[in-house]
Amino acid sequence: MGTHRRPKPPSRARIATIGMAAGAVSLLPTQSQAAPKPTVDEVRKQVELLYEEAEAPTEEYNGIREKQKELQREAERARERLARKQQEINELREKIGPLAAAQYRSGGIDPSVELFLSGDPDDYLHQAEMLDRTSSRQADALRAMQNMQRELAQERATVQEQLQDLEETRAKAKEKKDEVQGKLAKARKLLNSLTAAQRAKMEADQEREDAAAGVSDSAATYNGPASGRAKVALDFAYAQLGKPYEWGSTGPDSYDCSGLTGASWRAAGVSLPRTVKQQYDAGRKVAKSDLQPGDIIYWYNDNQHNGMYVGNGKAIHAPRTGKNVEIVPLDSMPFFAASRP
Repeated sequence: MGTHRRPKPPSRARIATIGMAAGAVSLLPTQSQAAPKPTVDEVRKQVELLYEEAEAPTEEYNGIREKQKELQREAERARERLARKQQEINELREKIGPLAAAQYRSGGIDPSVELFLSGDPDDYLHQAEMLDRTSSRQADALRAMQNMQRELAQERATVQEQLQDLEETRAKAKEKKDEVQGKLAKARKLLNSLTAAQRAKMEADQEREDAAAGVSDSAATYNGPASGRAKVALDFAYAQLGKPYEWGSTGPDSYDCSGLTGASWRAAGVSLPRTVKQQYDAGRKVAKSDLQPGDIIYWYNDNQHNGMYVGNGKAIHAPRTGKNVEIVPLDSMPFFAASRP
């Protein structure tokens, strides 16, 4: 076994050295003091990234909300069926009640004894025939009620399953809503870290870049070559120019991207699904070289962001939080696909 020796106490010189080192460390700036505040440009880029990251969960939230609405409708219909079946059973019970009581009163005497006691055999036989028919009706009624009760139990189980699905869907919607709101809260915090002058500069820079890129949210009317329903859809979309983007919104005062495309085509009598992904799946795909005004454009991928082609290499869309419905160059974002409603 090795021996364990008590460590020597530090010498005065060592203590002095340690003290000097500690003093030097204490004089160093802390990490928070050393970290420089982000520049206006850095804040702007971070905010834009957060807004972009919020788009995908926004569309997921929209899809979950649509499913939630459908489950709610199904649950209401099931409850109505349940109430009707319960009413039918209650009415049947009222009919069976007197029959059961009559059978109980008559069935307590043996038929041969009742025949012996009867002063009129013909009358007894007639009553016996009537009672037999009554018993037959009662048996049919009981069987009908048993069937209804089985159906009622099944309906209750169905309602319970639908309500469970609805509750799970609500939880998923809340999760996605919290995710979106968390990203937007971070963006607001970054913006609030700027001074009024810095924010004014950032907005001026954005406006200057938008103008240079041909982006505009100013009021305008569509005067392109579209006709029929496509023109009606574009006329509607142009009337929304300048209205704010709002996640989860389908109008009439604000829109998110798929909310705008859906509302525009709905004005033309065409019903589109709610989300970017659903609209992509439902539409007939067209090549970029075959684009026509009114076609729906998908940027980045098939489930993040969309808008409508207006012609001349431009599109109209609801961009992101903090911006308004605007017209942009088609290639201002990575083109992914296009579909025709």
